[in-house]
Amino acid sequence: MPEEELVELKFRLYDGSDIGPFRYSPTSTVSMLKERIFAEWPKDKKIIPKAANDIKLINAGKILENNKTVGQCRVPFGELPKGVITMHVVVQPSLAKAKSGRFYSQIQSKLCDYLLLF
Repeated sequence: MPEEELVELKFRLYDGSDIGPFRYSPTSTVSMLKERIFAEWPKDKKIIPKAANDIKLINAGKILENNKTVGQCRVPFGELPKGVITMHVVVQPSLAKAKSGRFYSQIQSKLCDYLLLF
């Protein structure tokens, strides 16, 4: 039985720094990647996720779903040489902050509408 080929991934944070690279099996799930990123997150960053679920991974412009495998998320690169794949990491704000932010956006929008009347 042939040995499965590992995929080398690194994760680019909001400030341009990286976590990794690490090697993963193509059967590893996005959820597993997020757990590893959460465990390896540098403690000196201004933005720190509170849980692995606060992390969103983006590859080739698409947000990856937790239940997808690394093999399913790989973009076919044809005959390009194999190398490290960079995935971008976004920390999603907590639900409470997101709700309050939407609330203030709605107020600002209503205020602008009101001012346009005058």
